[in-house]
Amino acid sequence: MTKDHVVDELRNQEPTFLGKAKRKGWICPECGNGGGADGDGISVDPTDKARTHYKCFKCDLYADVIDLYGRAHGIADFKGKVAAAAEYYGIAQDARHRNQSQLKSGHTHTRIHIKETEEDHTAFFQEAFARIGETDYPQRRGLSEEVVKHFRLGFVPEWRHPKAPKAPPSPRLIIPTSRSSYVARDTRNALTDEQQKYRISKVGSSRIFNEEALRTAGKPVFIVEGEIDAMSIVEAGGEAVGLGSVANRRLLLDLLKDTRPAHPLIIAMDNDEAGARAAQEIEEGLKGLELPFYRLNPFGSHADANDALRADPDAFAKAIMRAEDGEDEATAAAREAYLLTAASYHLKGFIDGINASVNTPYIQTGFPRLDCVLDGGLYEGLYCFGAITSLGKTTFITQVADFIARSGQDVLVVSLEMARTEIMAKSISRHTIEIALAEGQPTRYAKTTRGITTGKFYEGYSQDERDLIDSAVRAYATYANHIYIYEGLGDIGAAQVRKLVHSHVAFTGVAPVVFIDYLQILAPHEPRATDKQNTDKSVMELKRISRDYKIPVVAVSSFNRQNYKEAVTMEAFKESGAVEYSSDVLMGMQLKGAGGKDFDSAEEKRKNPREVELVILKNRNGRAGDKIALEFHPLFNYFKEEL
Repeated sequence: MTKDHVVDELRNQEPTFLGKAKRKGWICPECGNGGGADGDGISVDPTDKARTHYKCFKCDLYADVIDLYGRAHGIADFKGKVAAAAEYYGIAQDARHRNQSQLKSGHTHTRIHIKETEEDHTAFFQEAFARIGETDYPQRRGLSEEVVKHFRLGFVPEWRHPKAPKAPPSPRLIIPTSRSSYVARDTRNALTDEQQKYRISKVGSSRIFNEEALRTAGKPVFIVEGEIDAMSIVEAGGEAVGLGSVANRRLLLDLLKDTRPAHPLIIAMDNDEAGARAAQEIEEGLKGLELPFYRLNPFGSHADANDALRADPDAFAKAIMRAEDGEDEATAAAREAYLLTAASYHLKGFIDGINASVNTPYIQTGFPRLDCVLDGGLYEGLYCFGAITSLGKTTFITQVADFIARSGQDVLVVSLEMARTEIMAKSISRHTIEIALAEGQPTRYAKTTRGITTGKFYEGYSQDERDLIDSAVRAYATYANHIYIYEGLGDIGAAQVRKLVHSHVAFTGVAPVVFIDYLQILAPHEPRATDKQNTDKSVMELKRISRDYKIPVVAVSSFNRQNYKEAVTMEAFKESGAVEYSSDVLMGMQLKGAGGKDFDSAEEKRKNPREVELVILKNRNGRAGDKIALEFHPLFNYFKEEL
C-alpha cells in the first residue's frame, strides 16, 4: 500500500484510542469533553463532506484521526503520527487497499489487526536510569531519590520520539509504564508554545502507571491523573495509580474488571473541569463494578498532587494519611472543606495570582483621568454606574466597551432595553465624529444613530459623507469580533447572565468583561418579592459572577426620580441598599452644576456639547469623591474628557 493510501485509510478510521464519550462521539484529547454525564465529546464535523475530520464544539479542536492520535500520544511529527497510528490500527504498507466506499459508509467498517510483538525497552530504561543524575527535574518536582529508584526514572539529554527520528531533540525524563511503554517529559524550564504542546510524549500502548498497586497495595489506592501525581502520592506515604490522561479512564475501568483491589479506591483527580468530569465517570464506573471507593480532594486549592507536594510536603502527607483512614465521603469532604479555610493553604495561590497579573493588572477604560482614579482601570469586581434618564448611560458604557474590545479583550454586553442594531449604530455613529475630527472633515458629515440606520437618508448623502460612514464601519469591524451583544426584553436575570458568561468561557476560552444595561430591568429572581429584594438578589449574584470568573462586571443603574435635579449621591440609586453596599466601585453621572441654587437641567441639556461630571461615590480599593469633567455629544454618542 502506498503512503497516500495509508494516510487515506487512517483518515477513515474511528478514533477508538480516545475512548467513547458518555453520550455520543469520542472523548476530546485536548479538553476532555465527553467524559461527563452530559458531554457530547468530539464528533465527525457535520460540514465535512468527506467525513474525515472531527470537531469538538467545546474547545473548537478540528482534526483528523492522524492528528488526534498525535495529540493523544504526544507525537508532533507528521510521519511519526502516521507510523504510530498505522501500527495501532494494524495497517501495513503492503496490505491490500480496501474498497473506499465500504470505508466511508457510516464508519462501520472492520479494523484490520496485525499482531506484532511490542518492543521491549528494558535496555533503554537501564541506560536512561544510569543518567538520572544528569538532571535535577525529579528534585524540582519534589521527588526523593528513593521514589526515583523505586520507579526507575531515567534521563535522556537528546531524546527523539522513535516514530519521529528527524524531530528536534530535547532533554527528557523517562518514566517507564511497562516493559514496552514509557512517558518522556520535557525537563526544560522555559518552553515555547509549540514545545509546550509536546512536553509530554508517550511511546508504546497506553498503560496505567503503577497498575500493580491495584493488586499488591496493602492500603487504599489513589486514582490520579498524571504519573508525576501518582509518584507525589507515593512520596507522601500513600499508594497511587496514574491514568496518564483523563482519556484513559476507560482503560482503568477495563483493568478493574479483572482486578479487585483489597482496599477501597480513592478518586482524587486534578482540580479543574476536566478532572471533575473524569472523576464523575470513574465514580459511575466503579459503582457499576461494585468496587468500594470514595472521592475527595487532598490537594486543597492546588491544581494537583504534585503542586500540593511542592507547596507543603508535611501538610500534603497529613492529608494523604487522613484520606487513608477511610472516612466516608461526606465526612472527608466536610473535613477537607473546613481545613481549606486556613489562609496558609491558599497562600501559594495568592502569590501565583499576583505573579499571573503582572502582564494584565487592569483593563483601561479609554478615559485617562478615570483610569487614574481607578488605579489604572477596571479590575475584578462589581462596578455600578448610574445617571438620570437621557444623560447617556448606555452611550458611555458602550464607548468603554468598544475601547476595551479594541485592546483585544472580549466584551459581553447584555442589553435589556436596546436592540443589538442600536448598540452597533451608536458605536458607528461615534466613529463618524471621531474620524471627522481626526481628519479635519466638517463635523456636519458625522451621522447620528438614526442617520446610520435609516436607509432612505443615504440618497441625500454626498460621496464624502458615504465615505465617512464606510470608514466608521471599517473602524468598528476591526474589533467587532471581540464584542458579544445579547438582547433581552425582561427575560434575562442574573442567573442567565452567569450562564452566558459560562458559555462564553467554554466556547472561546476567554473570560469577558461584562456590561449589564440595565440593573433594574433584570428579570426578577422571585416574582412575588419586592423590587428592592429582587434588586438586592441581582446585585449579589453579579458580585459573585465577578468573583468566580475574576472579571469586571459593570451594571448600569437608574436613579430615583426625586434625585433628578440634585447632585448625585449614593441615595440617588434606585433600591440603593445592595447597590451601595455590594458594589466595589459606585459611579454617578450628573450635569455640571447639579444641585446648585440656580441649576436649570433643561438649559444644561440644550448645550452642545453638554457639560457633565462623573462622580466617584465609592471606591473600595482607592480614593472616592473625585469628579471627572466630560463633554457629551449626544447627537453622535460621543464622550470625551475635558482638557
